[in-house]
Amino acid sequence: MAVSNVFASLREAVAGKKKYKYSAVPAPPLQEHGGVRPANDHSLRRSRSLKLLAGAAVLLAVLSFAPLYGRASPEVGPNISPHLWGQYSPFFSAPSTIDAATPADCQLTFGLVLSRHGSRFPTASKTEAYRSLVDRVQSTVKEYGAGYEFIKDFVYGLGSDELTPLGEMELVNSGVAFLRRYDGLARDTDPFIRASGSDRVVGSAQNFTQGFFAAQGKSTSDPISQILVLPEGGSFNNSLEHGSCPAFEDGPGSDSANDKEEMWREIWATPIMTRLNANLPEANLTLEDTVFMMDLCPFHSVVTPNATPSGFCNLFSQDEWRGYDYFRSLGKWYGYGNGNPLGSTQGVGYVNELIARLTGDAVRDRTTTNSTLDSSPETFPLTRKLYADFTHDNSMTSVFAALGLYNMTGALPTRHKRPPRDTHGYSASWTVPFAGRMYVEKMHCGQEDKGKEELVRILVNNRVVPMQGCGADDLGRCKLGPLVDSLSFARSGGLWNTCFA
Repeated sequence: MAVSNVFASLREAVAGKKKYKYSAVPAPPLQEHGGVRPANDHSLRRSRSLKLLAGAAVLLAVLSFAPLYGRASPEVGPNISPHLWGQYSPFFSAPSTIDAATPADCQLTFGLVLSRHGSRFPTASKTEAYRSLVDRVQSTVKEYGAGYEFIKDFVYGLGSDELTPLGEMELVNSGVAFLRRYDGLARDTDPFIRASGSDRVVGSAQNFTQGFFAAQGKSTSDPISQILVLPEGGSFNNSLEHGSCPAFEDGPGSDSANDKEEMWREIWATPIMTRLNANLPEANLTLEDTVFMMDLCPFHSVVTPNATPSGFCNLFSQDEWRGYDYFRSLGKWYGYGNGNPLGSTQGVGYVNELIARLTGDAVRDRTTTNSTLDSSPETFPLTRKLYADFTHDNSMTSVFAALGLYNMTGALPTRHKRPPRDTHGYSASWTVPFAGRMYVEKMHCGQEDKGKEELVRILVNNRVVPMQGCGADDLGRCKLGPLVDSLSFARSGGLWNTCFA
């Protein structure tokens, strides 16, 4: 089957279906080796991202793009840092103790980005919960404390699930950043692009594609045609989405994150709840309500073009926001990362695909990968120099765990918080903010090294994260062979058999 037909058939499997529990679009009942139907991607073509980012808008983003590829922070109000909003933080570059620039004597030979979608509205269930909370406060509170008066006339108008305009521009900028960093490789090849099948992820891949090609001066009137879309849902193997491991989804460890979050919430949020109830008499806010009140800050900020903090942000101190960021970090760590016994297992398939791309060898995996797609050079080429994959924060957290990026972090306590500088760079905001991204790159360094083994380096949101167990040098780089050897957890199957025990 021609590659264009394969891409179209997979888009057909995604378009027009009911929503998955994570706002993803489930696959129809296709088997991994089953056939695909003719294309019908009209719903994707109606994506609001294309309407907002067509033509001049994309060009304007390229022309105004900061030369440090995304290091500029969004606007903030007094004492408010959008870098403390956990996974709801708009994109920012995490501080790096190692220079992220390519060393002067090195030549990049490979570049890959694994990216989260851009800033979005709350999920459908959350937006209803937030609206209900605001309605309840407004219907019960008669007198508001100082600084809380704005809530009386506040109108909740957020949608659900889809990208905000800021989220769309984050990915346009990301595409420009990728082109700027790997410009030497992009002269000879286009990136091979895949996206997990929820609307906001596909839209993010489209916006990235617009930015990347616009920065090259190329026209992209039909960016969706450049993207291989992988349907989400248990009936379709997809290395960019968890959901195929029953023991992880529904087993004893599936409540681990909630348990850990509740332990910390009891300590951190109780005094906040007390203060809120004093300033919002008769609201009778619970601890859950307290967290929801804080959620209103990032979600009402990322709907603005520059993430201008909403009035809800100033209701809380900087240290309370640090506690919020830690609350969100516990959820990711124990839900999908190292803290969950099967968290890293969910990222094994992607890591094995990464190994194949780095080495040029066929994919060896029996977990979440799709053997039909991965065995075809049309749908899983091994000779490209540039790759771009798009997914969700949870799946990225599992990939980081399978790579062992934060093996030095240690268990996150639930009775006190640990800042990311004490966790070897781990926090939800430093790893999976909106539009968060991991770069994996190979390089040759020095003329004398041209015939030697390539070096590999990983950056998470422009922070160099040295790999563990492969003899990383002072710049965080490992030789390719030792790096692959260090990924024995993924290469051996990563406890996948326990998914069905």
